[in-house]
Amino acid sequence: MKTILLLTISNIFMTFAWYGHLKFKDKPMFLVILCSWLIAFLEYCFQVPANRIGHGTFTAAQLKTIQEVITLVVFCVFSVLYLKEPLKWNYLIGFGLIIAAVFFVFKKW
Repeated sequence: MKTILLLTISNIFMTFAWYGHLKFKDKPMFLVILCSWLIAFLEYCFQVPANRIGHGTFTAAQLKTIQEVITLVVFCVFSVLYLKEPLKWNYLIGFGLIIAAVFFVFKKW
């Protein structure tokens, strides 16, 4: 559970690093890049321990899959609440298909 929590926190930071600047298009590019890098540093402070703690319980492929699913959930919330962009039905179906891949990654074959 610690791995999931740390990955969730890291994804919140990374989503802001990657997309938060979209509300500040009037700011100089160098400034938004610098701010994004600073936020991304915080993301790594959670992501690296999450993967280190989780590896062994999960394989690297499983950790990546968990991270991608968390990223989609965090991004959907971020998109609606922060960017004020609606989630369209085709986005949700596409994200759902990506999440369906979890079955294949975690299935014991």
